[in-house]
Amino acid sequence: MSYTLGIDIGTYETKGVLVDHEGRVVAQAARGHKMLVPQPGWAEHRPEEDWWEDFVHVCKALLSESDVDPQNIKAVGCSAIGPCMLPVDDEGAPLMNAVLYGVDGRAEVEVRDLTDRIGEDVLVKRCGNALTSQSVGPKILWLKRQRPDIYRKTAQIFTSTSFLVRRLTDQNVIDHYTAANFTPLYDIAAQNWTDDLADDIIDLEKLPHLMWSDEIAGHITAQAAQATGLAEGTPVTAGTIDAAAEALSVGVDQPGDMMMMYGSTIFMILRTAQHVSDARLWSAPWLFRGEFAAMAGLATSGTLTHWFRDQIARDLDAAEAFPLLAAEAGASKPGANGLLFLPYFSGERTPIHDTHAKGAVFGLNLTHTRGDMYRAVIEGIAYGTRHVTETFADLGQQATRLLAVGGGTKNTLWLQSTSDVTGIDQTVCQVTTGASYGDAFLAALAIGAVQRSDLSQWNPAVQDVHAAHYPIYDKQYALFRKLYEQTKDIAAELSAPA
Repeated sequence: MSYTLGIDIGTYETKGVLVDHEGRVVAQAARGHKMLVPQPGWAEHRPEEDWWEDFVHVCKALLSESDVDPQNIKAVGCSAIGPCMLPVDDEGAPLMNAVLYGVDGRAEVEVRDLTDRIGEDVLVKRCGNALTSQSVGPKILWLKRQRPDIYRKTAQIFTSTSFLVRRLTDQNVIDHYTAANFTPLYDIAAQNWTDDLADDIIDLEKLPHLMWSDEIAGHITAQAAQATGLAEGTPVTAGTIDAAAEALSVGVDQPGDMMMMYGSTIFMILRTAQHVSDARLWSAPWLFRGEFAAMAGLATSGTLTHWFRDQIARDLDAAEAFPLLAAEAGASKPGANGLLFLPYFSGERTPIHDTHAKGAVFGLNLTHTRGDMYRAVIEGIAYGTRHVTETFADLGQQATRLLAVGGGTKNTLWLQSTSDVTGIDQTVCQVTTGASYGDAFLAALAIGAVQRSDLSQWNPAVQDVHAAHYPIYDKQYALFRKLYEQTKDIAAELSAPA
């Protein structure tokens, strides 16, 4: 029997699976970690503790649980949160904590400076993306300006997956899908690094070698084999961002397929027939040569349900809180008895790209219950999701198949509310493990053990979620949009230094 192994580093948890040649999960393991918020608007991980130690722990757990001979693991795939910004030295050792993806807005000044200098139209045309908190280029410029000592010592700029692959193989690589988030340093047409638009950010030689996600980046070194228990010489794929691996795990493969990832954030990936650029969304080459995707993501989603549990439902046992809160919300009618919730607790990413946006609960009166409030939280996330799906539709990019995945699919209230608010039916597949399962498939694909058409056999559809209350939510959604527009100036003033 032969196997492939997939491990994914998420915002709050690392997950891994060991999969046989027919896609059956023979072992799975997980380990939690924290997102550090050293000050408002910042978000960090510790690469050694949160990425590498987690990878080693999960890898050893999978080998122990399965009792599989490491020699029978034919390839390894990994993914991680992204795009991140991590400066490392000549040995690949981190020089600071990793600056996370769009939830970290520290480079706001650099985003503005580069946009003013280059022009948003030029950025979208050349790079496929406007500059936002998701962009790595401004964060490297922030490093140069604010941490010059670290910048001078920097030998390479890694993202999270690059760091893992380097530890496993000694190779400095990055996949094109991730690299497209390095605006303004990636040329979407040439599919290569460029400093034409800004030659003062970083020497391009300090960026990893570009590869496609189904390519082998290298092989497990003796040192990595000793640390992980894997066999020396095992092939390792170039990897990708977690959301892309998650999309692949549920069969997003053809133009018109869209993934709706229910996690710490909502993230959407739509396979497109050609390159699509719009400043409100993100675009990138897909995982495979000659293919493209358009993406969108909210800044906070599942994170808000945890916040609500920890702050508003402290009387409930943490292990039982979510089912109890769902039951309370079930007693509240669709529309949360007139409550509106803005889910902008970490600003917002697509489509408004507003780092100053603030969270809000609006419409409270003395009759409202905790159940009303929890339903409002779920519906607020769904309204933010609809804002994105409408943006896709404005560009003529409507999903023909919407595939839901992620831990949030277990929250039936959230799943149903999303279909009700957006008016879009969803499909849930048998395996909802997510990115690590997609990593295992990519690993099998890279060594020729499977074909892309095998995805539907690896992970068949098992559930359909149909929109049931769309007309009810139309009025509420319009008010949601109006509430943001009428409060965004106040939110910006609240963000201004005292």
